[in-house]
Amino acid sequence: MNYEPPDLGEFTQLRRGLPVVAAVMLVVAPILPMWHIAVNAVQYPDTTLHLHLHAYPFIGGDYEEMAALNKYIGFYYPDPVIWPPNYEPHPYAVDVPEWSLGPLAFAAVAAAGLFVAFAPDTDRLKKGLTYQLAGTVTVLTVMLADIQYRLYQAGHTLDPDAPVMGVDGFTPPLWGTYEVANITSRSRFGAGAYLTALAIGLLVVAFYYRDTPATFGDLPDRVAGRIEGARGWLDEHTVGDDEWDDREGDGREGDGRREHDGPSGPGASGGD
Repeated sequence: MNYEPPDLGEFTQLRRGLPVVAAVMLVVAPILPMWHIAVNAVQYPDTTLHLHLHAYPFIGGDYEEMAALNKYIGFYYPDPVIWPPNYEPHPYAVDVPEWSLGPLAFAAVAAAGLFVAFAPDTDRLKKGLTYQLAGTVTVLTVMLADIQYRLYQAGHTLDPDAPVMGVDGFTPPLWGTYEVANITSRSRFGAGAYLTALAIGLLVVAFYYRDTPATFGDLPDRVAGRIEGARGWLDEHTVGDDEWDDREGDGREGDGRREHDGPSGPGASGGD
């Protein structure tokens, strides 16, 4: 079967163009930090240490100072096994070979997006968009779950010969603040993670418009139409200002009647 690529003009359509943009973002994302950690410790009273972790075995920032702090409680950077990192893995460190495969996962997802965008006909394009979105969400969800599991594993296999004894096992969160001994850490997502989330958002939009040849130029009017539709729905299903005024007026009239008709109303008091 001979493959006939789509015309270049078709890539102005959201369902073809957005997967291409998302693929570019997914290629760039691993280059940027995926995760940031800010650390405060009594050993550094006037300084906040920062770590920047990537989707491949590389840790930026004050990783040497942090390694010295972690040594006291027996917590070590993981060993990626396959890809030598920019630090010397400790023999007691947890083996994390999948960390070395991170860039391959992003490249595979990006390549799948390009493959879908170049589908020869509409039917295969729509099927491809469905599989692409589901596959991308699945792959990245598995990656997040794996990272969280490895963090749990590292925090619960502390070196028993560490200088500071009696530290309970802990799980560093992907997002949040936690304290271990006299070290306070704050975890946040990095630019690479946000870029990845944006790429997924573009795939969602492409999937939403899979049945229409809407283009990038049509998007502002379509968004405006959706907003107007939402406003109309709210006006139809909620109480408007006029209705509130009417209801408040009825309430005031009712209160007035109760004041006049009650046993202690103005008429009776006036007679007194």
